[in-house]
Amino acid sequence: MDLYLVVGNPNTRRASLVRSLTGCFNRSVRDIELLSGRATLKLYARVGSLQETKTTPADFLTEIAAARCNAVLCCVVPNAHPSSPTLYPPAQDYLEYFKEAGLRIRAIAVLGQNSGGLK
Repeated sequence: MDLYLVVGNPNTRRASLVRSLTGCFNRSVRDIELLSGRATLKLYARVGSLQETKTTPADFLTEIAAARCNAVLCCVVPNAHPSSPTLYPPAQDYLEYFKEAGLRIRAIAVLGQNSGGLK
């Protein structure tokens, strides 16, 4: 499965960007037609950042597996959740977890200046 990740601090309009690109209000599967003519992308879009919605990396993998899609677009904040940093770690930890689970990182968009160490 392909992963498209949006990283940014609060108030960098991550959710607005995902809503604009997908038409998704909260979370849903969208069929995205590609200009290249390749097969339609069955994309699971998740608007709220995983840390702010208190979604662990493992819980998110379970969520996307149930969606039966071939790509996912989601948001993370650069830093861990202040009240539960172990459960909801920084962006870099989410990314490593997803890589180890076999997701292919297709693109990372950073909004603002704090990438959380992602390159």
